[in-house]
Amino acid sequence: MTRVSDGAGAQPILATIDAGGTTFKCGLFQEGRGIIASARIPTTRPDETLKGCLKFFRDQAEKGIKPGAMGIASFGPLDVDPNSDSYGTILAGPKSLWAGTNLKVYFETAMSIPVAVDTDVNGALLAELKWGAAQGSDSAAYVTIGTGIGAGLYCNGDLIGKPSHPEFGHIQVKRHEADKDFKGLCSIHGDCLEGLASANALTERFGNPIELPEDHMGWEAEAYYLAQACIALSLALRPERIVLGGGLMLAPHLIGKVREQYKNLANNYLGQSEADIADLIVTPGLGDDAGLLGGAYLAGTIS
Repeated sequence: MTRVSDGAGAQPILATIDAGGTTFKCGLFQEGRGIIASARIPTTRPDETLKGCLKFFRDQAEKGIKPGAMGIASFGPLDVDPNSDSYGTILAGPKSLWAGTNLKVYFETAMSIPVAVDTDVNGALLAELKWGAAQGSDSAAYVTIGTGIGAGLYCNGDLIGKPSHPEFGHIQVKRHEADKDFKGLCSIHGDCLEGLASANALTERFGNPIELPEDHMGWEAEAYYLAQACIALSLALRPERIVLGGGLMLAPHLIGKVREQYKNLANNYLGQSEADIADLIVTPGLGDDAGLLGGAYLAGTIS
């Protein structure tokens, strides 16, 4: 459980979903207490997964824990324009079974509460800005490295890309010298950032990341690709923080390798010391709860 607080006093209960490619994390949040109940539902078919989420919230309601609003931080591509007729709808993308699924309509209809929807990375970024590693930053990026790769970008008081959202996982990157033969897993672009550096891509050619020793070449290639992503963000956005999250970043040695590769690739162009780079490229302050708290943040904007 992640405990977050903005002060004392009774606060509304909010429903939140971190809708990921592998798991939908469902939770109930209250300011000052953090996540007060949670469950994980496997991401399978839309009907199966959404019914599992709904059951969790209904079970909690029977215990008297009833939310006043819901926020959903979801994988994309996604319609995140509140003025659109299809706001909250998952669009055509790698997860073809989910194309056309309107998350907002489903839960508003089933639970009779208002629902706000944004991308998983935008939600995580907003949570990290409010409670986590990007607090106090005027500009920041959150990159998630899991079954896919995505990024949320924040500058000048708002998320960048509105009324749409970035598709940063599909930028092109240079190949690592020892990784020339792998075609990449992206069904659309092959060897884009996501196709080469997602958790699935690493597993496909090197095996289970949990079993890879720290000095395995796979980690060097992974760090090389992620460092290129950080270079692109630094040069284009000049953020104060780049938060690298997602399942693959749970490997404790990876963040150091990314920073080292970043230093080599930047070649002192931005005049950053090792301490500057360590301050720039960080892991989530909210850990695995960043996306779930992102949904809570979104719910708070409409409660």
